[in-house]
Amino acid sequence: MVATTLTQIGLVIAWLGLVGGIAEGLRRTTALGTEITRKIVHIGAGQVILLAWWLHTPTWMGITASVIFSGVALLSYRLPILPGINGVGRHSLGTFFYAISIGVLTAAFWPLDLPQYAALGILVMTWGDGLAALVGQNVGRHPYKILGSQKSVEGSLTMALASFIVSALVLGFAAGWTPSVGMTAVVVAIAATLLETLSFYGLDNLTVPLGSAVLAYGLMG
Repeated sequence: MVATTLTQIGLVIAWLGLVGGIAEGLRRTTALGTEITRKIVHIGAGQVILLAWWLHTPTWMGITASVIFSGVALLSYRLPILPGINGVGRHSLGTFFYAISIGVLTAAFWPLDLPQYAALGILVMTWGDGLAALVGQNVGRHPYKILGSQKSVEGSLTMALASFIVSALVLGFAAGWTPSVGMTAVVVAIAATLLETLSFYGLDNLTVPLGSAVLAYGLMG
């Protein structure tokens, strides 16, 4: 058991280190902006939930990792310890909320032996929000504002499509490819897109994963 646990921890740390290393290397050696390297980490780090699901990591491991990375995220807003993710003084708590969401979803669904809902919530956030930001900032031509948050039609459509694909794949793998899975994926995609528009202070990194996971659980339960 000890060896298995140590292996699980080692693989998770190795993956996060690889993602962070790639992003930092690109930031230092290429002309990619900080926002793009942030999204590389945002998307790449989120895939750790699939690794945890595959490895059957214990609940305490996810919660502990969430607490540790939440603390590191808070420090990074004042100290340059995660330059590829946050800028000092950045007016967003997105990375902090990201870490918190992983801990909350792990605590909620791992003990129920329903890791697919935690995975769905995290992956909707990582792929949907991450790709929506990149598309909106680079090819968005139809901007709009909601409660002061600047969005684009192109970014929101990307969020909806990515959320639908992620939800359909995760639920289909866990429960089979049924009409209810398709309908749930549609509803989750719409809800996640609406939640993502309310992204002030990075709060969508909490509301999108939690809202998506709970909604999927309620519809499939």
